[in-house]
Amino acid sequence: MSDEDPFHRRLHHIASHALHPDTAQTSGMRRVEAISGTTVGSRNLWMGQTHVAASTASGNHHHGASETAIYVVSGNPSFVFLDDEHGEIRVDTKPGDYIYVPPWVPHREENPDPENEAVVVISRTTQEAIVVNVPDLRWVGPVAAGTKDPTDP
Repeated sequence: MSDEDPFHRRLHHIASHALHPDTAQTSGMRRVEAISGTTVGSRNLWMGQTHVAASTASGNHHHGASETAIYVVSGNPSFVFLDDEHGEIRVDTKPGDYIYVPPWVPHREENPDPENEAVVVISRTTQEAIVVNVPDLRWVGPVAAGTKDPTDP
């Protein structure tokens, strides 16, 4: 028998119309959360959606110590990051594709489609939606969040 409280011994259903809009944001996109400490009491997981309007690019940002998995639901969003050797790298996607964003990697989402919104589902290894908005795509590591990387000894 688990010593967890009864709240943590049942399934939680979050209907699409009940997604929570009060989460960390970046310009050019709209995030809504489904699974979090706030919504279901999760301790190590955050999950939600990101919507990027037609012909829009988000601001540059990273997600601190959190690993981020992205599943493309609709549209053809592009994910842009900086490679020291090759400059900006653009990863173009389509529905059904996945993207993995390692901790601390600055990136941005772009939706080049002039008519249709792009929607992705996001899952993170931290319970909160860590979002650190940054001026450019240069990788500066944990310093950008003002915190120490918890994986460092």
